[in-house]
Amino acid sequence: MTQSVQRIAVIGAGPMGLAVAYQLALDGHQPVVFEADDRVGGMTATFDFNGLEIERYYHFHCISDEAFLALLGELGLSDRMRWVETKMGYWFRNRVQPWGNPLALLRFQGLGLIAKIRYGLHAFLCTRRRDWQPLDHVEATGWIRRWVGEEAYEVLWKKLFELKFYEYTHGLSAAWIWSRIRRIGRSRYNLFKEKLGYLEGGSATLLKAVSDAIVAHGGQLRLGTPVSRVDIQDGRVTGVHLPSGFEAFDRVVSTVPLPYVPRMMPDLPPALLEQFSARKNIAVVCVIAKLRRPVTGNFWLNTNDPEMDIPGIVEYSNLRPLEHHVVYVPFYMPGEHPKYREDDQAFTGKVRRYLKRINPDLSDSDFIDIRASRYRHAQPICEPGYLDTLPSPSLPVKGLWVADTSYYYPEDRGISESIGFGRRLAKDVMA
Repeated sequence: MTQSVQRIAVIGAGPMGLAVAYQLALDGHQPVVFEADDRVGGMTATFDFNGLEIERYYHFHCISDEAFLALLGELGLSDRMRWVETKMGYWFRNRVQPWGNPLALLRFQGLGLIAKIRYGLHAFLCTRRRDWQPLDHVEATGWIRRWVGEEAYEVLWKKLFELKFYEYTHGLSAAWIWSRIRRIGRSRYNLFKEKLGYLEGGSATLLKAVSDAIVAHGGQLRLGTPVSRVDIQDGRVTGVHLPSGFEAFDRVVSTVPLPYVPRMMPDLPPALLEQFSARKNIAVVCVIAKLRRPVTGNFWLNTNDPEMDIPGIVEYSNLRPLEHHVVYVPFYMPGEHPKYREDDQAFTGKVRRYLKRINPDLSDSDFIDIRASRYRHAQPICEPGYLDTLPSPSLPVKGLWVADTSYYYPEDRGISESIGFGRRLAKDVMA
């Protein structure tokens, strides 16, 4: 028996929302994607950076990103994927040290041999672990301390936690942190070499292809069109309220960050509204700099420096070849933190100082351009047992589904994870 065509509103045009709409359109339905921004992509959206079309926030791909690679194949983009042997470094004790493989760990200055062995063993076992359930209700910093010891934790982990999660540092899930260690570890094609990927043209290549496919299969994309309210009548969804007025839909799927849900859906049961309101997120101010010379030869550089309030820098042009050298420097913090209210110049000024500190050969004339972008809900805070605190994506309102990147816990947010979850969600919506 053929399923009737459904008209479905998808709220949010990030990778998850686009994946939902893409799968719905492929299956013969009529998704309409509503995006408050003037472009698709969410955190993968691109902008004109002084003549260079590039993401506002850095992204890279791992060889384990199955959902992303499968979608590239469907869209005929597999030949646009490029894989590069990349390097990591660690800025510690006023110098850049090699990082990311056993030899670099053994040569690392500032850590004893026993601490190095414990750290290396923990990283190795994380890449081999498959079952995350035993870590689900375990607190992350205590779990890491027990494995690597106080010395390695103080040198290699403490600043990374504190400069990203601040007061939430000691309330994170070990399963969630483990998944981050494993993803990078699985990008190695041997113990000493790491391979990461980029798409020719960046995320814009994927975003355009997915958007075109949605439209080609009967869907719509409406940019600059925020949904102010989802209408709920007699226990079922009836449509959405837009700047232009009310529009009726058979079903509604929201993929925007969970803290936005209560204001869009105030008619949900109070217990549900409380669950969504309780979600905590880390914000980011991400500075991107275009330079005439590289800072280092690394793609990723962790930092442990009392004079820097950043967990690291990403030299994107050491992954994707570009005319100039492009560096991302993220400042993470809770959105309520006073630092988030500082102006862009405060952050760009720090980046100029930090990059010249790491590479004293850099001068002011090497900075071609520098910008800052902000995202209030960049990273969910996943405490132990996180999934236990979330409502089911299928809400107790007929025709209404809600999810964001935290729903594929313990996996960290990522393009591939959002694509995979979004396509599965679309199937569930029409099941």
